[in-house]
Amino acid sequence: MKKIFLILAILLSACTFQTKHRGYVFPDNLSEKIANIKTTNALIDEIGSPQVKTVYGDTVWIYYGADENYRGPLAPTFTNETVLLVWVRGNRVLKTQVLHDVDLPDVKIADGETQIPAAIELNAIEELFNNIGRFSPAGLGQ
Repeated sequence: MKKIFLILAILLSACTFQTKHRGYVFPDNLSEKIANIKTTNALIDEIGSPQVKTVYGDTVWIYYGADENYRGPLAPTFTNETVLLVWVRGNRVLKTQVLHDVDLPDVKIADGETQIPAAIELNAIEELFNNIGRFSPAGLGQ
């Protein structure tokens, strides 16, 4: 009986139910809060600095927040995903958009690896001999 109890205790200890928040913690009334924001300084004061600023095209600030749910040995799942997109020009906020779980597409990661054009693949021995002479001895300051 003690062995069965010990085995059950070990199995149940592996079944954790935990939720961790990733990214920004947005207020419940996010759409109302950002509706009256007209400057980037006010946006930073209210929400904080963006996680990402786009490089190409229009300047868009991106904020993301989600709950990551752990359920024992199962793969983690994400819920309450929210993305805030803010179009910015200079110090002005031009447009805002809030996306929730239902608005976000399901992205599936492809299996395998992306081939790099003109890549040289070396085996372990070739890598070893390829590195000879590349590094200076310690303490020489080079």
